[in-house]
Amino acid sequence: MTSSLRPQTQQPSQSRTALVTGAGKGIGAAIARRLAADGFAIIVNYARDTASAARVVDAIADAGGRARAVEGDVADPETMPALFDAAEAAFGPVSVLVNNAGILRTAPLTEATEEDFAAQSRINSASALFGMQLAARRMPDGGRIINLSSSVVRLSLPGYGLYAASKAAVEAMTPILAKELGSRRITVNAIAPGPIATDLFLDGKSEELIAGITRMIPLGRLGLPEDIAAVASFLAGPDGGWINGQVLRANGGMA
Repeated sequence: MTSSLRPQTQQPSQSRTALVTGAGKGIGAAIARRLAADGFAIIVNYARDTASAARVVDAIADAGGRARAVEGDVADPETMPALFDAAEAAFGPVSVLVNNAGILRTAPLTEATEEDFAAQSRINSASALFGMQLAARRMPDGGRIINLSSSVVRLSLPGYGLYAASKAAVEAMTPILAKELGSRRITVNAIAPGPIATDLFLDGKSEELIAGITRMIPLGRLGLPEDIAAVASFLAGPDGGWINGQVLRANGGMA
């Protein structure tokens, strides 16, 4: 006789639509391609680079998946509703939201400007809040919200103060929303990548600096966008259903 106390594995929402912000390149593009391979229809959000977003959509289509590119600045409160509208019209309700869009500006805290603070707060923190709010209102029960943070929140690297602060806000909101949405079986987690070989990380850094950062990673290499996409795939899939309110530090053991 089957016990009534047998735990039930949490299944994701029956809807198979994922919205990935900032998905035209780098980590976002890798997550979009991986979730498409997992069977999700993808909304590829991008801010300006139409050609890069089109390449992501074409790659997904060439692999037999479904995707649509939708332009929009996620720091604008009007953009997120438009993205959800586009997703619902094209593929159905959004069951997985990946808040990936972000910018990085480095400067010593003593030299950081008000504009630096405002820009990183708007794009890195406020856009994640807007996305989480819309997901809470429009996502079916059993959905998944995945936020992108950064391992610099714990590393305390000089020059990264404002960026770390903007990502720390994301980490603070993640477990709180997880508790607020728990009764609806919507999980909320964050991924905090370490150094990843993308333009966002590599631009403006010397080979010597990159080599020095790489030596700080116990696994001996920079991460790849696909490394982070694999974590997102786990959190979005059926095996990630018992992970909730967590920050997963995917950084090769750096911190």
